[in-house]
Parts: sequence; C-alpha cells; structure tokens
Amino acid sequence: MSLSALPAQAVPAARWRPAEPPAGPAIVLLDQTQLPHREVELACTDVGMLVAAIQRLAVRGAPLLGVVGGYGVALAAARAGGHEPTLRAEAARLADARPTAVNLGWAVRRVLAAALAAPAGGRAAAAVAEAHALAAQDAAASAAMATHGLALVPEDARVLTHCNTGRLVSAGAGTAFAVVDAAHRHGRLAHLWVDETRPLLQGGRLTAYEAAGAGMPHSVLADGAAGSLFAAGAVDLVVVGADRIAADGSVANKVGTYPLAVLAHHHGVPFVVVAPTSTLDLATAAGADIVVEQRAAAEVTAYAGVPVCPAGSAAYNPAFDVTPPQLLTALVTEVGVAQPVNHESVAALVALSIAACSR
Repeated sequence: MSLSALPAQAVPAARWRPAEPPAGPAIVLLDQTQLPHREVELACTDVGMLVAAIQRLAVRGAPLLGVVGGYGVALAAARAGGHEPTLRAEAARLADARPTAVNLGWAVRRVLAAALAAPAGGRAAAAVAEAHALAAQDAAASAAMATHGLALVPEDARVLTHCNTGRLVSAGAGTAFAVVDAAHRHGRLAHLWVDETRPLLQGGRLTAYEAAGAGMPHSVLADGAAGSLFAAGAVDLVVVGADRIAADGSVANKVGTYPLAVLAHHHGVPFVVVAPTSTLDLATAAGADIVVEQRAAAEVTAYAGVPVCPAGSAAYNPAFDVTPPQLLTALVTEVGVAQPVNHESVAALVALSIAACSR
C-alpha cells in the first residue's frame, strides 16, 4: 500500500486477531521497518514469529512491547492448549527478546500469572482478557500523560524530541509524542524539531510520519545538528520517552538521549521524560545497573543494506544510553509528575500507581 494513498496510520500498530477457523489466532503488527513508504501488516501466528518481529524492530517502543508481549502470552496459551511447561517456556522467550525495555518482561509476567491462575482449559481465554485489559490500561495511561505533560509546555513552544514515542509505540497516543500532540491541539506548539535518530532513523522515518499525519509544523534534523539549535536559542523544551527508569530516576532511552540532556542542561532548557509507571523499575537501583542492548554492527556500517564503511570496520552500536536524574527537569507519568526526579519521587509515583490499581 502506498503511503500517499492512505490517511496517517490507517493501520493500527498492533492488534489481536481471534481465531477464525481454519486459521488460528494471530498478533497483527504494522511492520515499522517498512514505514514511512509502505503500511504493511505482519501476522504473527506463533511466538517465534513474534520474537523475530520484536528483535528486528518491526514492532518497538516500550509500552507497545508490553502490549504485544501480553498478547504473545495469549498466543502461546492458545497454541499450547494451556500446557503449563510450554506456556512458561514461551513466556520466557518473549521476556528475553529485548533486554532493556522493562515493559516487555513486566507485561509477559502479568499475563502469564493471569493465565496460570485459570484452569488449564481456560488459560487462553484468561490470557486474552488480561492482554486486552493491559492494552486498555496503556491507552488510558497515554491520555493521562498527555494531560499531565501539557501543563509543562509553554505557549508557542519549539519542542525537540528524539526517537519515536507516538501511536506507533502505544495502544493510545503514545508517551512524549502524546504530550506534543496535546500541545499542538491546544495551540501551544510553534514547531517540532525531530531528531533523525541514527542509526535506524526512528525520528526521521516514524516521528515525522506521525507529525505529518497530525498536521504539525515540524523539521527533521541530523542528530549532530541539535547543538546548533540550542546555541541559537531555538529550543524551548525537550520531551523524550523512556525504555527503563531505575529506582534513582536514571533513564534508559534511545541512544542519543543523554547528549541532548547535557545540551539542555547547559543551555537552561527544560528536559522532560514521559513514560508510564510500568516503565519504572524499582528492582534496578541505579543507571549503572541497567543492561544496555548492543545491536548488530551492520546497523551502523551500512545504510538501507548498502555498506558505507570499509569492509571489516568494527562498530559501537548500543541501542540505548542512560541519562542521570540530575539532568531531568521532570518525569511525567499517568499518575502525576515527579519534579525533581530522584529516588523519593520515583518511589512516590510507584506507590501512587499501586494505590490506583487497588481501587
């Protein structure tokens, strides 16, 4: 399908397709590796296909990884007929598909627990119900984060963002991009600066795709050009997402986030992280304890499959970097805003989340 022939994101980022005999159930993904030029759906009919899609970034973004991980457990339960050892093994494969994004393992464990609490014959249905509930919760969290974050956006704001944090990473409007979208709809957004986000160009390919679909004024820039924007006084606010937030408030996000935080701190520009409380990981004490995924060298040494470096060149390709809490102005979640960001404020957000879930 041609992008020009479609409204913005006519295809949902992920959806559960129930069994329709003779076909079994599937998780249907919008293949993000094909964007922005084509909107192509990928039907994952077993856990192996889903794990491969996660690892090659056909589906990505912390909240959405949680959603599809939950549905992955439901898919495993349906295929395993409720057989507990098989279900546990498939859940472990899903949880280990990407090590840094905490939402994936969190959601897999949650849906697995719901499935195993049901009789063997009802485990698939219980898993599907819990995965649906998780997706609805993510969509609601997205809306709440947009509301909380909007209060931090000044009038006529020139906002810089990194990577992709909109509908392509969530069952709702996203995380950081949801805040930007709210600012746009309320007339507060003067311009969106979109980092291209090397090496896989999630900003240039995906965030610009979402911004264009929303009718936002935006410009894509090379990651290395951000410094000149700050120096020119052309940035009023930086808003980014997160893949894991440690107990001390350290934030793991797409590589390139940390230098933006340093630039923002130097130039006195607010730096705001937007993430659901499911991304807060109190079991990880500090940023140094976050396992950062290392990806294939070819993502750096080649572009669109064409080598751009001399043969045999090594590459350093971390998927994420870690920003210390001292460089954060605020952390926006669905239950409220932490400002300043530290061990106490992160713990308070987790407590609020637990209290909200228990009501």
